This record gives sequence, structure tokens and C-alpha cells, in this order.
Amino acid sequence: MVNTHKEKIDKEVKKGATRSVIGIVNDIIESAHELNASDIHVNPKSDAVKIRLRIDGVLRDAFEMPKEILPELIGRIKILSNLRMDEHQSSQDGRFRVIAQDGDIVDVRVAVSPSYYGESAVLRLLTDKAEMFSLENLGFSGENKKKIVSAIEKPFGMILATGPTGSGKTTTLYTILKMLNKKESAIITIEDPIEYAVDNIKQIQVNPRTNLTFADGLRSILRQDPDIIMVGEIRDSETASLAVNTALTGHLLLSTLHTNDAATTLPRLLDMKVEPFLAASTVNIAIGQRLVRKICEGCKVSKKLTDAEMKSLSDVIKFKLFGDRKIYRGEGCEACNKTGYDGRIGIHEVLVVDNDIRDGMLRKDSADSIKRIAVKNGMKTMLEDGMDKVFQGTTSLEEVLRVIHE
Repeated sequence: MVNTHKEKIDKEVKKGATRSVIGIVNDIIESAHELNASDIHVNPKSDAVKIRLRIDGVLRDAFEMPKEILPELIGRIKILSNLRMDEHQSSQDGRFRVIAQDGDIVDVRVAVSPSYYGESAVLRLLTDKAEMFSLENLGFSGENKKKIVSAIEKPFGMILATGPTGSGKTTTLYTILKMLNKKESAIITIEDPIEYAVDNIKQIQVNPRTNLTFADGLRSILRQDPDIIMVGEIRDSETASLAVNTALTGHLLLSTLHTNDAATTLPRLLDMKVEPFLAASTVNIAIGQRLVRKICEGCKVSKKLTDAEMKSLSDVIKFKLFGDRKIYRGEGCEACNKTGYDGRIGIHEVLVVDNDIRDGMLRKDSADSIKRIAVKNGMKTMLEDGMDKVFQGTTSLEEVLRVIHE
């Protein structure tokens, strides 16, 4: 999609003292929303202000403005977010909500911080689209979907989504919650922040000012007779211990962890002082994931791998996956802003905690050892799932290798 707001913003900026900073900020947000950007970065330089947008996980330059506009831009963002206007030397967090021209409600999460050339800001755009998600359109294969459905049919235990920041973990959990959201179930979440509003679910926002942490919130939730609980993130030993005990006492608990892959989840719980026998008896599944960019359908072309490329790839990925050697890429067109990509999809690995894995956890096996057991018992790794999507023409080989390497 072409950026239709650039000309309008440039024209407004050139008005000098008579410019409307309200209009400029509105247009930047509207432009980011139209281009499906997840973040807006306001970066001051020595002689200019750069506005960059994160689209499909990649930062791109969008606008450049004269340096003198920076105080007005940051001031407007602070007013919208109810932040202190007289504070310039420390970080501040806030949020506000706007209604886009297409009627979408966009929640904007704001982080303002001091930098060498003046205050910078990052705006995270959260569009309320939880209703649109399903395991299929998130990219889960039929086999992985079966494993997840089987795990959520159990009346208690833990379902953990793992991966780095921005890998789609929360979206996966919301999608599972949507599947579990029935009249006869009481579902409560504690989140930081609440990313999507969901009907019939009680959602609680973490609030450091009132000491409402994940751990305190979880204690409070347990007194509210829930069947299913979602904890936004397990960050420390206290939350980990409470989560495990909650899952043991007849609740289904969903949460996220920052780990590199599904297998590392289990040793990570042990690092958080959870007893091996408790972790082994509570975790149902661990979902490891990353997001890859999808090839634009408007400019997709196929190519055959040469013998040299086949050899170099077999050295990288250590297993034989190639059939007819045909892979795909996007050449770049107007629809995808010449990038060759349009949108993102997940690549996943779903580790089911079976008896062999439990034995490994009780022995305090390493993540590598647990991964080997899981693969032997039928787990498809993230790299293999990514390669499946390469051969289906969903994403490119370069994209899978980039994300896995990161």
C-alpha cells in the first residue's frame, strides 16, 4: 500500500509557525494504521526528526521533519497520553485511543524517553482484531492445531507460548482464549497491557503504581472462582510458583515466557525455582514461535535452486527437505511497497509434555536433550515448519533463515 499521507504531512510541516502539530500527529498515526505498521518511532537526529514505521517486523523510514518541530511533536504525544509536560530527563509510559478513518479503534501505547538529541518516542499501535484470528490463519499446521486442541480440552494444566518480544505469543493466547470462551466457563486475565478487548472475559491491567503485579493479580484472581486464567507473562520466580500451583489446583492456565524455543521453556521454569516434579506434572504444551513475512501474492515468482545453493543449504539446515527444489519470492510491486512481502504469519513448534519429556524434566535434562526427545516423539521444529511454508510458497527461504538466525 502506498503512503497516501506523506504529501499532506510534508505540506503541513512546510507552513512553519502556522503548522498544525495536531494534524501532523493524526496523519502520522493514520498513515501507520493504513500501512498496517505495529510501531511508530520518533527519532531525533542532530539536524532533523526521523519518523520510522515498523511494518511486517521491519523498520522503514517514513517521514523526515526539521529539528525545530520535535518539542511540538513530543508535546502533542504527551498531551494525548496524559504524561507530564515538564519532565524531560526521565522515561514516561502512557497510552491513548483513536478512531481511524476506516472506523477501527486503535489503542496507542506510548514510551517517551530522553536521548542525546532530545526526547524520542515509540508508539505501539494495537488494533482490536482478536475476533479475526484462528489457529489456521496464524499459520498453525493441521498437526500442531490438533496438539493444541487436545491440550485445551484438559480441565487443568499450563499452556505456554514462548519466543522473543514481537513474535506473536499474546495473539496465539488470545486465539486459544477465543476457542475456550464459552458461557459455562469463567475466564479471567491479568495483562500488561490489555492488548485486545474480549467479550465475556474479565480482563485486569497490571498497575505498578498500586502494586498490582502479575503475582498479586494472580492471587486476587484465585479468589474470584475462575475456570481458565491467562497471565500475560511469567517474569519471576514468584509468578512462576503461583502459576504452577494454580494449574495444579484444577485450573487451566495460559501464559507466555521469553525463551528461544519450546524446549528451553522447561529448564527455564526450573531456573525460576519451580520443582522439577511440579513443572513435569503441570505443563501440557509449550508453543515456540516466530513471525515471518508472507510473500506478496501480486508479485510472487518461483525459482529453482541450483546445485550450489542446495549444497550450501544442506550445510545450514542439516537435514534433507527438498523435493522439486522450487521455492518462491516476491519481486516487489506497488501493492507491497516494492518489498516483495505483504503481512506476516507464524512458524511454530508445539512440544507436548508426554511421559518421555516428563522423565527428562525429572532428570533435569538440558534444553537440547529435551528437544531431541520431542523431535524423536514427532515434534516438527520451527525451522522445519518454516521450510514447509517456503515450499508452499507462503514465505521465502531468506525470511525463514533470517528469523531463525535472529
